[in-house]
Amino acid sequence: MKKKIEKINELAKKTGKGIKSTYDKTIENVVKVIDQNDDGSFDKDDVNTIKEKFGDLIKNTTSSVVTTVEERIRTSEIKRLKPVFVSSLSESNFNIPKLLLITDMPKIYAESEVCKGAIGFMSPQKDIEVINIFKNEINEFGLTFYPDTNSEVYYVDPSDRNNYIALEDYFYYLKIARINELQKIAQDLGAKYFKVTYKEYKASYKSNKVKAKANEKVAGTAGTVEAERDLSSKEISNIEVAAEMNFPGHEPFEPSVKFLRNEPGIQSLISLRMDKSSPILNQKYVLKLSNSSGVKEKDAIKIDAALKALKISGTTTFASEVRNESRRYFEYEVDFK
Repeated sequence: MKKKIEKINELAKKTGKGIKSTYDKTIENVVKVIDQNDDGSFDKDDVNTIKEKFGDLIKNTTSSVVTTVEERIRTSEIKRLKPVFVSSLSESNFNIPKLLLITDMPKIYAESEVCKGAIGFMSPQKDIEVINIFKNEINEFGLTFYPDTNSEVYYVDPSDRNNYIALEDYFYYLKIARINELQKIAQDLGAKYFKVTYKEYKASYKSNKVKAKANEKVAGTAGTVEAERDLSSKEISNIEVAAEMNFPGHEPFEPSVKFLRNEPGIQSLISLRMDKSSPILNQKYVLKLSNSSGVKEKDAIKIDAALKALKISGTTTFASEVRNESRRYFEYEVDFK
């Protein structure tokens, strides 16, 4: 602080020799001094020091200098700390990033004048935006969280922009959600029986013959058979009947689809069933889970890099979980007769 006062005093003397000619330069110099101080922030003591040293020398001009310095320092501080306020949420150019952290308010934000009333802050990393929400301000964002708000890192639900999923539960949540949706689709379409078989193939399996686009066929049948033939020769690390159920059956009505809305096979099933001129009796599809997981491996790598920069680490990387997801499939069988 002593060096800071000496510097400001020196600037004040120089300013008194030529107020008009050095006004802008003085502001820049004062800002530079404050920005390079050793306490890392601009506080009331700094403002009072400037007022005291400049007050008797340049009188009315001093007020303008100090005001401009305060504004520039405030702008600099906001740019550095990137606080988020309730008012920020209604700004047209503000979007909550896909990657979200729930955290206690850091000391620097609690003590900063420019961050009073802040409900969080942005911490942009290379190629990805990150928002930090203060724990006691979560309700201000109007978001929902799965399974609760007790985790640290969350990623957006691919089917609901206002829902965030704890990163460690992301793929488990999506697995259950898609199984439930497949059940509801079968029920709404009037199926009498449906079955979902979950299969995960070993990581060592490598082949460029895997027909991951099986469900991109219009009707799905030919692609499904081809995918089954290729995948059946590979080693399975896990297989389970994820869901199976019988229904009495009824006239179909079009289901609402969220998680699997971009799956051509599912859209084909709905279209075929709703076409009463050519009723479908049964169908079977192979669905690759990574197609509807809402995150690509390149994005997962960016997320891992951001978390590393923020000094947040887990037992596994998100990118490795995305790679695991690419080895997981659903076999979906529906019977209407």
